[in-house]
Amino acid sequence: MTRLDFTQPPFDVLSSSERESLKKQTQIRYLAKNEALTAEDNHYFYVVLKGRIQQTLNGDELHDFAATNFSNDWFDARKQPVDEMGAPLYANDPATHDASEFSQEHSSTEYRYHALEDSLLLQVNSEAIDRLSVQNRHIRKLLSGELAERMQAYSERSYSSGSPLYPDYSLGSSITGTQAESQQLMLQPVTAIRMLDVHTISETATLFEAARTMTKAGLKHVLVKRTPTVERHPTRSHQSNLGILTDADICRAVSDQIDMSTALCRDYAKFKLHTVSHQQDISEALLAMIRYRVHRLPVLDENEEVIGVLGQSDLLAFLSHHSQLITLQVEQANSIESLKIPVEHIGQYIRTQHNNGIKIGVISRIVQALNAHVFAKLWRLIVPDMVYENTCIIVMGSEGRGEQIMRTDQDNALIIRNGFSDPNLADYAETFNHALAEMGYPLCEGNIMMTNPLWRQPLNRFKSEVSLWFSQKEPEHAIWLSSLLDASYVCGDERLLEGLRKHLQIAHRSADPMFVRGFAQAALQFGEVNQWWKKFVPLIGKPMPQEIDLKKAGIFPLVHGIRALALENDILEVTSTKARLKQLASLGVITPKRAETLNETLEFFMARRLDIALATDNKLAREVDPAMLSALERDLLKECLNVVKSFKNELRQRYQLDIA
Repeated sequence: MTRLDFTQPPFDVLSSSERESLKKQTQIRYLAKNEALTAEDNHYFYVVLKGRIQQTLNGDELHDFAATNFSNDWFDARKQPVDEMGAPLYANDPATHDASEFSQEHSSTEYRYHALEDSLLLQVNSEAIDRLSVQNRHIRKLLSGELAERMQAYSERSYSSGSPLYPDYSLGSSITGTQAESQQLMLQPVTAIRMLDVHTISETATLFEAARTMTKAGLKHVLVKRTPTVERHPTRSHQSNLGILTDADICRAVSDQIDMSTALCRDYAKFKLHTVSHQQDISEALLAMIRYRVHRLPVLDENEEVIGVLGQSDLLAFLSHHSQLITLQVEQANSIESLKIPVEHIGQYIRTQHNNGIKIGVISRIVQALNAHVFAKLWRLIVPDMVYENTCIIVMGSEGRGEQIMRTDQDNALIIRNGFSDPNLADYAETFNHALAEMGYPLCEGNIMMTNPLWRQPLNRFKSEVSLWFSQKEPEHAIWLSSLLDASYVCGDERLLEGLRKHLQIAHRSADPMFVRGFAQAALQFGEVNQWWKKFVPLIGKPMPQEIDLKKAGIFPLVHGIRALALENDILEVTSTKARLKQLASLGVITPKRAETLNETLEFFMARRLDIALATDNKLAREVDPAMLSALERDLLKECLNVVKSFKNELRQRYQLDIA
């Protein structure tokens, strides 16, 4: 092939006129084996049509760009090396040097390109690429030097003039015309949805007055204002001093046969009110409704005043998504067998949302809430009320962080109230874990489940174990602490988890200051993935298979390294990697830009794992064959692995991990 292939990214997003314009700005360039591009050649953009080109920096081999049976790599020879902060690698300002001195220094930090075999390149005029970048935002993002922008362009999966951004040869399913719209809808602010009017009455108003207010306003709820007191946390008035009374509460009062003209609203209203900020996006509102099983969310402005109420029906009408239908199925399940139906629907929901181009972080958080709903309902079906009220189920690992998509190993525990006992607790735990296994959540190979007595204990015993794990240096102690640091509430008495989390903070502050250093060391245990691209270069027309373990090479180093930074900085109240990065950035530990890059990198690895799982039905999917990726995906994979490498180097320096 000696022409530009417009079916492959990044050029598949061009309009017909843009394609014709670009064709006029290209020419074929031949490089014999070992021949290098000259300094003048470095002002162009290249597509590898045949052969293989190697990129070097100061004599070190960095990347290979090749033409494969699946897609052709490209590179922008104008791109110059920068450090993790985006600054040029050369340290001195050219204004302080004469031209010859700067030219010599600058040339030593330029990328070099030479042919490893006879190669054909399509040389594209740089001015044409620049014009396209100005005209076409998709091209601009795809060729951006900012990884976050390129990730955004990749996740959008949008159309440009009828040409799919990612055609069928990429991992995952083909794209439909509604995908970009679905993605954009989920990222709209909650104020994009019509909100219900705010009607507030006093806590001392009667239920009759509340019912009359609802009828007059045409609503099925009314907000209830409670008089602020010190005991009710005046700094969190929207949580403690504002409640909601619904038509269901009125019906409950009627069934109790109380006098509606004398009964007070405060006796029937719910004051633990869940809210959303007007700045949060729709996906966060949907997540809150699923997680807390509520049908209405008051929306707060910057002063934390209620500006409207977001109703479930309005939200669903806006999105036309069906995650809330799964929630309804879970609520209506009256047996373990009937609970299997919504669990299967969760898998279908994941596939649909991923094919619709919804970001992996949004899907994973919603799936976490749906799974928690299933686990809570299952526990309700198994245990009597007394056990439910005196225990707390938590999930850990990727499920606790909200970063698990497909159903992999269970990681759960049962915290028991001090002094409470039930002779059947072990049997309840056995039933719970094995019922989940039958639903497709495999048993944990490491036995981090409530069937293990270590993970089914009273709160005080859990605290003693945590103190022991911080004081000793057994390998399994770091694993157990990592699990517990990711713990997320599922059901029961949440105060039990809060008490354990506070003890984690106390135990860490009392531990050896060098503890975090050893804890962070695990992020480096799997080594580097270096020059993997050489392994899939075509050999007699066929690529050699060389799979990369995405969990070992990318996900685990990022997750555990960020977990270690969070532990060092007493960030224990949040468990997701994204939330930890946000707080690390707010404390100045890392820059906001670096936090965004690390999060986008993690989500790229997660999305690739999901692609593999959906394509192969392999729920433990970890390995990706680079030869099966598009050129764009390979390029992003290289970039993301470089981000992981630089992050691991930051950990080495911060914790002096190369020093014995």
